[in-house]
Order: sequence, then C-alpha cells, then structure tokens
Amino acid sequence: MTMRETLKSIARGTALVCVAPALLSFAVRARLLARDRALQSSSEWLALIPGLAGQYLRRAFYSRALAHCHHTVTIEAGTILCRAGARLDEHVYVGGGCRMGLVHIERDVLVASGVHIPSGASTHRIDDLTTVIREQARGEQLVRIGAGCWIGEGAVVMAEVGENSVIGGGAVVTRAIPAWSIAAGVPARVIRRRGEPRAAMVV
Repeated sequence: MTMRETLKSIARGTALVCVAPALLSFAVRARLLARDRALQSSSEWLALIPGLAGQYLRRAFYSRALAHCHHTVTIEAGTILCRAGARLDEHVYVGGGCRMGLVHIERDVLVASGVHIPSGASTHRIDDLTTVIREQARGEQLVRIGAGCWIGEGAVVMAEVGENSVIGGGAVVTRAIPAWSIAAGVPARVIRRRGEPRAAMVV
C-alpha cells in the first residue's frame, strides 16, 4: 500500500468515526419514522459541509445508510439523496446541488452539478380523479445510469440511460436512452452515436 492509499484509508476511518453519531441518529429515526424520511433529513445537513472534509463525511455516512455506496464515490456539497435504496458504484462522481431518488449509478459515471434524478417519471399516481394526488399511491421506479455515462449540468433523468452515453446539459430524459448515445433536448432524443462523425445525425 502506497503512502497516499494509507492516508486515504486513515481519512476514511476518521470520517466514519465522525459520522458515527449521525448514523446512530439515522438508525433510530429510521425505526420511528421511515428509512427514506430519515435519510433525507440526514442528507440535508450533510449537504452543507463543503470541501474535501464534506466529501469524506458524506461517503462514510452513505456507505452505511444506502443500499450501496462504494468507498471511491465522490459527492459534492449541496447534493441530497432521498431514497435509501439508491446504489452508487465504484468511481462515481456526483457534482454539487444534485437531487437523487431511487437510482442505481453504475461505475465511472460523471454527474454534473444541478442534476435531478427522481424515482422514475411517475413518482405520484394521478389516475384516480376522486382522490387528491398527494394521497394516491406512489409509482416510484429504479432509474439506472449505465457505467461510463456523463450526465450534463442541470439535466433531469427520469428513465434509464445506457452505458457510456452522454446526456446534454439541461436535457430532460423521459424515455430510455440506448448505450453509446449522445442525447440532448426537451424531451431528450439521441442526436448521434458516440464514435460516429458529427454529420451523422439520428433523425
């Protein structure tokens, strides 16, 4: 193990000790309320911690609170995670000011700042006209972001994105995007495949 790896390991251990009270509080609140509600309130104050220290503290907390969060994940300040079933794989980077629902972000994904990934496109049912929307059943679905993707700034992703794809800034993904695609717009559509010349546009 190199000196750098040793220092990182020490930093991870220190961060875990520092968030231990928060993890205990989360465990108690998860039993009294619900796991997702407990996670969101913890996530809101963790999002306030800036810099490298904040990255280590968030990673230490989420590695115990989420379904999966690898020790190489980086989550910047201002980002809130709302669903304990979320999964963040190796070398995922999440920029500042993002909001994540029920999502599986696979390895080597880059998520720019201000990206929203809710739990699918139908988080609230609207079909029963005799019941107000807030009282209808939820329709949450897991949104998968395939390995090696880059999600541009301010995008909203409500459907699966295939591996090694690029989603343009400000795009709104409402239906699945195939692997190796470049998609942009509202709603997002594939404008070309990665590796194709720029003149080869998908219509």
